[in-house]
Amino acid sequence: MKEAYWEHRPHGADIGVCGMGRSKAEAFEQAAVALTAIVTDPDSVADKKAIAVSCDAPDDELLLVEWLNALIYEMATRRMLFARFEVQIDDHKLAGKAWGEAIDFDRHELAVEAKGATCTDLKVTREKSGLWRAQCVVDV
Repeated sequence: MKEAYWEHRPHGADIGVCGMGRSKAEAFEQAAVALTAIVTDPDSVADKKAIAVSCDAPDDELLLVEWLNALIYEMATRRMLFARFEVQIDDHKLAGKAWGEAIDFDRHELAVEAKGATCTDLKVTREKSGLWRAQCVVDV
């Protein structure tokens, strides 16, 4: 089985994010890395401070949207970027941590602002390969 990874997906003026992982939780973690990669290079972000994030939703797809939107909120209100994530999912309830640091305009090359995760191209599924896919479009 392949390792976990993330990717961007083309979508008009917005950007599709996709996380792939050996578990649903790992796919959510990788989708979060893809979210950060919209804003800046995740490798340029130090994991200095951990922030707890929790959310719930009626299904896995909406849980992904809630997770990403909770991270966007934390980035905006704390003026932070995150690059490492830990997720636990139990019956459509997510408990997670995001590690990152305050935005450093000298070090972080900021591309665009992520405004919100949407239900466009929304999918959380287990692929034939055995990997989990968590994807949606993010409004930028």
